Amino acid sequence: MLGTIVNAVAICIGTLVGAIMGTGIPDKYKETSVASLGLAIILIGLKGAWETNNALILIAALVLGGIIGEALRIEDRLHLFGEKAERYLGKGSNVGEAFVTATLVFCVGAMAIMGALQSGLSGNHETLFAKALLDGISSIFFASTLGAGVALSALSVFVYQGAITLGAKWLSVLISAPMISEMNAVGGILVVAIGLNILEIKRIRVGNLLPAILVAALLAYF
Repeated sequence: MLGTIVNAVAICIGTLVGAIMGTGIPDKYKETSVASLGLAIILIGLKGAWETNNALILIAALVLGGIIGEALRIEDRLHLFGEKAERYLGKGSNVGEAFVTATLVFCVGAMAIMGALQSGLSGNHETLFAKALLDGISSIFFASTLGAGVALSALSVFVYQGAITLGAKWLSVLISAPMISEMNAVGGILVVAIGLNILEIKRIRVGNLLPAILVAALLAYF
């Protein structure tokens, strides 16, 4: 769990630095920074989506996952969580958006899965240490534009990567390279959707699409 703990702490430290940096930035600079962040996130998402080896799995996972997410009202629950968090972080802090954006970017990708598996199977934390550095730097930029809510993503990273680390021996038998590729591809599409939301091009209920990642893994497995 050491690698995951370091990763979560790095996000919190990066968020603190970013929140302090963003305090004195004029609004017009923040608006440009947010637009730049949205464009960069879309690029990151497209690179991940390109990993798919089967477009049908990608499409089916998004449709089925979206239906499941709508039924479970995941997006509404995330917003409720954000509203509760705002009581402690202050109104107008965009907690929900910051939390969902940072969580997806930090949890989606091969480094999160493979790093956690290596950590659990062999005690090798190098991949997660490298990811911690990247996430810490990214959280500085996220927090300076989206606010302190980015820190909440550290909890998501801790739970997600921690669960994979603790169940590494069992998961290593079930998770194959094709499954990871499809999970990354679907996750990439979700990250693109986050970018579109930030740019206010199209409001997409990304939270309700989260089950698509698991659906993609199941489809690739079978």
